[in-house]
Parts: sequence; structure tokens; C-alpha cells
Amino acid sequence: MKFLDQAKIFIRSGNGGAGAVSFRREKFIEFGGPDGGDGGRGGDVWAECVEGLNTLIDYRYQQHFKAKSGMHGMGRNRAGGKGEDVVLKVPKGTQIFDEDGETLVADLTEIGQRVLIAKGGNGGFGNLHFTTSTNRAPRRANPGQEGEERWLILRLKLIADAGLVGLPNAGKSTFLATVTAARPKIADYPFTTLHPGLGVVRVHGREFVLADIPGLIEGAHEGQGLGDRFLGHVERCRVLLHLVDGASEHAGKAYKTIRQELEAYGHGLAEKPEIVALSKIDALTGEQLKEQKARLKRAARQEPLLLSSASRQGVEAVLSRLLGVIDAERAPVEAEVEAREWRP
Repeated sequence: MKFLDQAKIFIRSGNGGAGAVSFRREKFIEFGGPDGGDGGRGGDVWAECVEGLNTLIDYRYQQHFKAKSGMHGMGRNRAGGKGEDVVLKVPKGTQIFDEDGETLVADLTEIGQRVLIAKGGNGGFGNLHFTTSTNRAPRRANPGQEGEERWLILRLKLIADAGLVGLPNAGKSTFLATVTAARPKIADYPFTTLHPGLGVVRVHGREFVLADIPGLIEGAHEGQGLGDRFLGHVERCRVLLHLVDGASEHAGKAYKTIRQELEAYGHGLAEKPEIVALSKIDALTGEQLKEQKARLKRAARQEPLLLSSASRQGVEAVLSRLLGVIDAERAPVEAEVEAREWRP
């Protein structure tokens, strides 16, 4: 299935049904009178977060969604039926923006969350509604209200506990394939990964979700390479694992290139907890390893972990460090939820 993380759609709620103008006329019934029923409400448009989806590909081939209009009122005081609703099923982490791309309409982060994004028009009143003491036979009824219509932009931001960042060919996909059951494309040329990938890591009897973000290059925030559009997927991550290729020319410069792109992107990515690891150490000699580690330590201002996904050297240490940071980030949130749910 093709990965799609952005889509533009048109929605329209249903019109309300018109009220009826009708009078009771039956044989042997002495007194008749108005009996026109009200029109039915138009259908609404809802967005619902469901399980089992991880892409917006369904909205690649259908962009228009229109709810049904309400039925018109009828004689004998019969009201029209409500129009059928339209439910947009989206994956967890979907944000819905107005057409301008900046006004946030809804942010769906929990399975089962449901949001009304276009309300159907009310049905019109039938002539029975307008009966008064002085107007016993009104011959008027209201038409139904018009439904709402608008263009929306759907953006998917994957919800993961940890995110992998780094230059192309830093070993991100190999690391993801080593520690999870995910099978990303792996090759010895840059930009092998064209779409974000997700995998579930199991360590020390615990689980967390790891996201692999396509490689950034210098100038990504200006649209160079694949650009920075995929960085939105790590906005929700609790911690970043920054992989630096040990076989690169200068590990310190490679690290700073990515940090500059994170700062240029903004949205709090530069302030997120970060674990730095020097990858592909199995391809380095002792002297090269010592030199690259020192360069990376100076640039990152922290002791980098040493990692080789091919030989699994240092993998457990990296996963343990990630789990520790994730637990520390989760604790305040879980405590707040427990406090909110507590009842005397």
C-alpha cells in the first residue's frame, strides 16, 4: 500500500428538507385544518479516528464527500426523515486543517475519537407549525436550510514514541529492520527511504513504537532533496535517536547539518530529548573510530553511543537508553491522567 500523509478533500453536509403545506380533508370529518409536517435535517459530516489505518491513501482516489439531504415534510403531520451522515475514517494522528492550511479544525489522536466538521441544515417548518388563534389555515411553509461546504486539508503525523533522524545512508533503515519486524527498503545509495516507516520495538519485556524518517540533507527546509515535509512525523515523538554515519568524512559536521535543519523547521523539534549514536562502527578501524567519536562528542556536547546494526554491537544499549527517556517522558502525562480520573 502506498504511503500518503497529506490529502485535500471537499465536503458538503446535506440540505434540510422543506416543510409541507397540507390540509386534512377526509370524508365525514367535519373539521379539517393544516397538517403539513416539518422537513428532515440534512446529514452531517463526521471525522472518526479508527484502528487499522496508517495512511491517507483512501483520499487519493476520492476527494468529494457529500451527505444526503433531509426528506421533505408530508401531509397528515408526517415529518421528513433525516439525511444520511458521511463519516470520514482516518488513521490515528490525523490533523484536519481549513483550506488555508493553517487553521486547525480537529486533531485526532485517540482511537474512537469523533469530530463533527460540517453540520447538516435544519428542516423547514410545515404549515401546521404556523397555526395561531387568528390564523387557523396558514398557507406557508419554510424551505430547509442549506448545508455547509468547505475544502479541507488532511495531514497525517505518525504517533511514535521515538523517531530516527540523520543524513541519508546513516543506517536508519537498517537499524529499524534490526530491532523491529519492519522490512524497509535498504540499499547503498542515498534516499533509499522515500516514506516514513514504523516498527514496534520489544526490549526488557516492554514495547515502544519507532519511526524512521527519510533522510535530511543541508537545505532541506528550503526544499532541497526530499525537503522537510516528513519532519512533521517526529513532532509527536518523545525522543529523537540521531544516527551519524561513522564512515562519513566528518561526524561532527554531519551532526550539525541535521541539527540546523531541525532548528530551521521549528515546532519544538530542536528542544526534544536527543540520543546521539555513531553508526556503522564495524566499518571503522580503531584509530578512525576514536577520531570520529571525539568529533561527534565535541559537536553534540554529549557522549555518543557506538552502534553497529549489522553486528548488533551496541544495539541493546541504544534501546535501553531510548526506553529510559520514553519512560521519563511518559511519567508526568500518566500521573496527570490518573489525577484527572481519580474520584473521592
